[in-house]
Amino acid sequence: MTNSTLTLRRKAFLLEYGTVAWNLVEAALAISTGLAAGSVALVAFGLDSLVEVFASAVVIWELLGVDDRRERFALKLIGLAYLAVSLYIGWEAIRSLVGQEHPGVSIVGMVLMLATVLIMLSLAYGKQKVGSAMVSATVLADARFSAIDAALAGSVLVGLGLNALFGLWWSDQVMALALAALAAREGTEALRG
Repeated sequence: MTNSTLTLRRKAFLLEYGTVAWNLVEAALAISTGLAAGSVALVAFGLDSLVEVFASAVVIWELLGVDDRRERFALKLIGLAYLAVSLYIGWEAIRSLVGQEHPGVSIVGMVLMLATVLIMLSLAYGKQKVGSAMVSATVLADARFSAIDAALAGSVLVGLGLNALFGLWWSDQVMALALAALAAREGTEALRG
């Protein structure tokens, strides 16, 4: 391996380790504040964060022994994780809508979502840059996953804000359904390779 390749691999590892660390914090805060506020979208986002940890762990595993077979398998694992999150979020959002469950206001949740948007966009940019230079489909797929995580955080923030400012309780569940659809699409694409 050339020095350039080694440097890119080190950067990829650092980005993945950073993603794991942030998403563990993010998951704990989102799930706990979501449960406290009764927000399906926050809890779903926290669970999605755990899938992001899984996806990053898969990318780290793939980077430890780069070959085409390992990369294809890693992409399939990431796709399955997306689909699992999609099913759970969709189920919970529909159940909550039908039951007309009104979430409470969560300022901590809103601050967490804003921080997540900024951090995940930075990580997505770094992974996109490194993944392109490495020509790594797995790192590039995880860059998309991080960008989606930022978009999901933004949509949860909108739902929480609409609920807090205007009492639109159903916006939380609607945003969760949008997250489920996006996760399903990404899961399907990852499974196709």
